Amino acid sequence: MRVLAVDYGLRRIGLAISDPSATLARPLRTIGTKGRDPVELVADAISALVREEETLSAVVVGLPRRLDGTPHELTARVRSFVEALRLRVTPPIVLWDERLSSREAESRLAERYRDWRARKPLLDAAAAAIILQEYLDDRQGGEGR
Repeated sequence: MRVLAVDYGLRRIGLAISDPSATLARPLRTIGTKGRDPVELVADAISALVREEETLSAVVVGLPRRLDGTPHELTARVRSFVEALRLRVTPPIVLWDERLSSREAESRLAERYRDWRARKPLLDAAAAAIILQEYLDDRQGGEGR
């Protein structure tokens, strides 16, 4: 069964999905949130995936924290987003530490795309893929968070 990851942002939300064996992550898409309810957008994306493919075993949502592990400005907002999303979708939702995922995604994309304008629309989905791959790798190793 597949796993979906969500990289929550104020302007854009990145989505990534695993392969059917829940081993490899890939960027799925970025959703613009301007003037729209992010919970509704993600719930609709989850519903569409379930209709098109198969049941999701989990939804992993990146939890922003500072490098020292303390809450970030977006931490409370992400927690509220997750609580509202839990009321709308059936797959279990897992919060996952997303520290440095956007920076790593930017670095990887910079190797392929020199122009930042080419990277920008890909960044959030790439960050979601990094969050998801870390989650999948951790599960394969038998460790929980």
